[in-house]
Parts: sequence; structure tokens; C-alpha cells
Amino acid sequence: MTQSAAAQKPPATPRRLDPEDAQTALAEVQERLRRQHLVEELVHRQEEGDAKAPLVEDLVHRQHEAELKTLVDGLHPADIAFILESLPKDERQAIWKLVSPEHDADVLLEVEDWVRESLIEAMDRQDLVAATESMDADELADLAPDLPPDVVAEVQKGLTEEERAQLLEAMGYPEDSVGAIMDFEMVRVREDVTLEVVLRYLRRLHELPDHTDQIFVVDRQDKLQGILPLSRLLVSEPETEVRAVMNSDFLTLNPLDSDADAAGAFERYDLVSAPVMDDQGRLIGRVTIADVVDVMREDSQEQALSRAGLQEEDIFAPVTTALRNRAPWLLFNLCTAATASFVASQFEGTVSQIVILAFLMSIVAGIGGNSGNQTMTLIIRALAMGRITGRNLWQLVKRELFVTLLVGLCGSVVAALFAWVISHSVSIALVMMAAMICNMLVGASVGVLVPMVRARFGKDPAMGSSVLLTFATDSLGFFIFLGLATIFLL
Repeated sequence: MTQSAAAQKPPATPRRLDPEDAQTALAEVQERLRRQHLVEELVHRQEEGDAKAPLVEDLVHRQHEAELKTLVDGLHPADIAFILESLPKDERQAIWKLVSPEHDADVLLEVEDWVRESLIEAMDRQDLVAATESMDADELADLAPDLPPDVVAEVQKGLTEEERAQLLEAMGYPEDSVGAIMDFEMVRVREDVTLEVVLRYLRRLHELPDHTDQIFVVDRQDKLQGILPLSRLLVSEPETEVRAVMNSDFLTLNPLDSDADAAGAFERYDLVSAPVMDDQGRLIGRVTIADVVDVMREDSQEQALSRAGLQEEDIFAPVTTALRNRAPWLLFNLCTAATASFVASQFEGTVSQIVILAFLMSIVAGIGGNSGNQTMTLIIRALAMGRITGRNLWQLVKRELFVTLLVGLCGSVVAALFAWVISHSVSIALVMMAAMICNMLVGASVGVLVPMVRARFGKDPAMGSSVLLTFATDSLGFFIFLGLATIFLL
């Protein structure tokens, strides 16, 4: 390029990525959709019976579509995905039709699974093939379960033998494994070449794979010998051989390792990428920080939903779908609440004679539940991080019970003072104090045992845990408080 041509080229416009930009774009899309519906309805009413009405309505519709398309085309695929996830199905499909074909693949990879299904349903076979044929093998493997089999077969025809083998390999690994998230794009070199040769090789590439912070050193059988950090490559003498500067001490992953374990390793060792080796020591892929961030985000969302007994669903899904998702645990919660009420009803005589107990027993149940929720949150996080083992379990249980006892002693004094103020009875205050400590210990015990037992049997430790905790602290809290009141106050 000549100097004059370079001078005439307009400077690039920097774009600051900000989550608030997506929210602003969403609000603008919603407003334009609202105005489009309003104008079309107004035109339809005013021109009813007029032969030109359909033409006017079509003109208005096309104008609004052009405005929306211009707005959507200027967004990052991740922002487009956010907008699609935030719209009802009808409006989502309308916006999806306006997305440029060049963004289809990126948007399909960015959106949540429950949105992706509805987007794929709205695409014809030709558009699906066009969107997926440019994807890498690992990306196509992520989408394959949601794609029609004939589309996957058609895309496979356009792959090289190596890419086809990579696709089949990635599809063969379990969903929550390292093999399911690993990337096949990476730079490999031999250990007996000089750094000058490596640099010339890198210059011949169009671009480096995303998140390349190290080059993998392999032998002729693709067995991993070491890693060459890019930082060391740039500062070392070009005449130096790779074997002299490569690291022989490095972390590797197995394709059958849990993706959560891989995420923990990335967090612990501040990794940007890590090689994936098979059982024979061959380098078959790598995991990058981008993959790990997605895993962490998905695990966090799943835990938040699981604790309430929910599964991921479209927020605009039909009512019947929402009922199937939410009703089971709500019905179970209804049964637990009924059990707690039944326990309280067995002490009707006690409550009728000392009416103030009816106002105090909710405090005992509530504090026990909050205490157990704190313990349960710590245990679930520790399980997710792999910090709980058979050797430290009992020590952890004793610690949590001791901490809960100390907190209970302090809190129960305040509760006893409150009970004494409103009842003017030292006996009621002492019963309140004892019941509160006991129920907090119950909450701590359940907070430890429920996640541990579920994890022991291979279940999600967070699934419905809060419902089970509430059941225990309410039922046993009422029983302990009213039982002590029956024994010592009557």
C-alpha cells in the first residue's frame, strides 16, 4: 500500500464493549417493535375498506424492518444473542430473520440452548447448512445435538478427513467432559528446530488461534514433549533450539476429565490455555480460558436454578412448559409446609394457653433456615471446587457445628431478650433461647448432610437443597420450640 493510499484510508472506529450497550440496544429494539405494531394497527384501522391499505401497511412494515436490520447489523453477535434471549418467541423470530447470514453461526453459538432450538426450527435446511459449514469441528460438535441429522451429514461432506475425525471424536465425549469443550486449533512445532524457524512458521499463518499463549512441542507421533510460551519465544535468541527453552513441567488435561475440574485448574494456576492428551500421551486438543469461562457461567446458573428446584427454561416459554418445570418441587414444598403445620397443630393446647408462642415460633424456624442456608452455600461451593474429601469431611462437620453453636449462643441472647420484652416471662425467654440454638444446629447439620448425600450418589448437590432445608428447619423448629414450651411452661 502506498503512503497516499494509507493516508486516505479512514481511521478505525474503536468500539467499547459494555454490557449496558446490549441492554440499550434491547430497549431500542423493543421500542421499535412496539412502534411497528402500533403504526401497523393504526394504518390497518384507518385504511379499512381502502384497496390501498395493504400496500400502505406493507410499506410501513418494510420501513420498520429496514430500521431494525440496520440496528441489529451493527451489534456484536453476543449482543444479538442477548436480545434474542430477552424477547418473546414471536418477536425473537422476527428479529432472527433480520440477522445477516454472516452472523448466523456466531449467534447460534452464543445463545442459550433453549433459545437455539427455536432459532434452528425457524431456519430452512439451506440456511442451516450455510451457517454451519464454516464452523470448526469443536463448534459444530456443540451444535450437533440441536441440528437435524441430514444437516450434520451434509456439513460433514464438506469437511476434510482430519476435520471429520475431530468432529466424531468431539461428539463422542460426555457433555460435561474436557473432550466436549476442547479446541482442535493449536500451533505445534518440533523440539529440534530453532526459534528462527518457529518465527518464520508463525509469520506464514494468517492468524494465531484465539488465546494462543503457548506453542506445543511434539514429536513425530504427536506425543507432547513440552510447551514453548510465546513470551519466551519473543525474548530468546533466534539461533536457540526449541528444546533449550521449552518448559518440560506443565499441566495437562485428559479428555474424560470433568470440565468443572478443568475450570478449577485454570482458576488455581491462572492458565490461559492447557493441552489435552489422550492415554497414550498424544496431543489431541487444548482448552482455552474462553471455554472455561463458559463452563463457570453455566455451572453458576445451574446451581442457582437447582437450589430452587428449577431447570433452565425459556422465560417466555408456554405456560404448560413452565408448569412442568416448576410444579414438582412446588408441590413437594407444599407437602413439607403441610407437615410443618401438622407438627404445630399437635401443640394446639400449648399455643392456646400461651398465645405469645404463635408469634415467636416463626422466628425460631426462620433463623434456623438462614443458618442452614449459610452452611449449605459453603458446602456446595466446596464440593464444586473439589475441596471436600473423605478425610476432611468429619473435621468440616465439627467445625460447622461449632461455629453454628457460637453464633447461636450470641443470637439466642438477643432473641431471648426480645421474647422477654414482649412476654415479660423469663421462662419463655429461656425456652426461646434453647429452641433457637437447637434449630440452628439442625439447620447446620442438614446444610452439610443434604449436599454431601446427593453428591455421594452422583446427584446435583444443589438440586432442591433449599426446599429440603426449609422442611427440616420448619418442622423440627416448631417441634423443638413447642415441645420445650409444653415441658417447661405448662
